Amino acid sequence: MLLTPVSLLMPAPLQETRPVSSQTGGTDAVAQSFGNLLQQKLDELNNLQQQADALTQEYFAGKVEDVHQVMLALEEANLSLQLAMQVRNKAVEAYQEISRMQI
Repeated sequence: MLLTPVSLLMPAPLQETRPVSSQTGGTDAVAQSFGNLLQQKLDELNNLQQQADALTQEYFAGKVEDVHQVMLALEEANLSLQLAMQVRNKAVEAYQEISRMQI
């Protein structure tokens, strides 16, 4: 058990303090799961873009006659890309704000 000295300026923690090495396993797991989730969503976005492109090519080749189906696929891909860009912008904005913080 790690004990911290008693100080008038800073009260002692109420809970037992753990060494840093035991806490890194949890953050690694969270970072890995977030990375996997992000990769999965980017793959889904890429698949939507490729499907819309393939449907457009089929429409131009005359294989698909329903223009509504093509437009829906294109709009879904477009909205997904816009959402991904907004999420990226918010993440960059949060990173910049954190980097401006004074410690």
